[in-house]
Amino acid sequence: MIQSVDLNSDMGEGFGPWKMGDDAALLDIVTSANIACGFHAGDPDVMAQTMKTAVANDVGIGAHPGFADLKGFGRRRLPLAHDELANAVAYQLGAAQAMARRGGGHVRHLKLHGALANMASTDADLARTCFGAALEVDPEIIIMVLSATAMEQVVRDLNCNWVGEIFADRAYEDDGTLVDRSKPGAVLHDAETAAPRILNMLKAGAIITESGKEIPCRIDTICLHGDTPDAVKMARGIRQHLTEAGIDITKF
Repeated sequence: MIQSVDLNSDMGEGFGPWKMGDDAALLDIVTSANIACGFHAGDPDVMAQTMKTAVANDVGIGAHPGFADLKGFGRRRLPLAHDELANAVAYQLGAAQAMARRGGGHVRHLKLHGALANMASTDADLARTCFGAALEVDPEIIIMVLSATAMEQVVRDLNCNWVGEIFADRAYEDDGTLVDRSKPGAVLHDAETAAPRILNMLKAGAIITESGKEIPCRIDTICLHGDTPDAVKMARGIRQHLTEAGIDITKF
């Protein structure tokens, strides 16, 4: 059984006067934050505030680059050339580094967002393009990957710092990819369902798919999405359930 694990959440996803999730509350629960860099969501002011709050709460800061698609929230697949994607990842990471430094912190890790992450989980060349660009900016950065996917193959080949991630609130296909959000049951909405499921995965050291298949994998961090209505309640419930089961919640 895995004895300690990091909890991460995607945040800083507001834009101007529009709010997305309760970042301040989540930053009291999670140990790592993946902060939007202005392409799929976020702006300099939102980034600055999120970074400062993360530093005040001793939460690890991560860059969360995605497609330049505010209207689609980065969840639409854009057929961009690899050079363009590499530049986009490097650009967003640079923005995150600047805002983190200004807020008294630093960027520890990088996690791809939305459609870009889903595409990279099955396309090793795309994953290598994105991760390679990030490593050119910061060779020591920790790459957060979807465990047991093409992403993991790539970071192993690159011999870089990396952590394996599973999702608390998403269902899995038998190939280790996430069930498409358009399908029933793809997103879980309550801790009563999600917490025991995650604990079972930690006990097994494996992703447990919708069909019950176990996919052995490295589990360093668990993602708790922050953009659902009951996100804070769910995140708090999952953390409590894992803590009561003897799991140490700590930054990777």
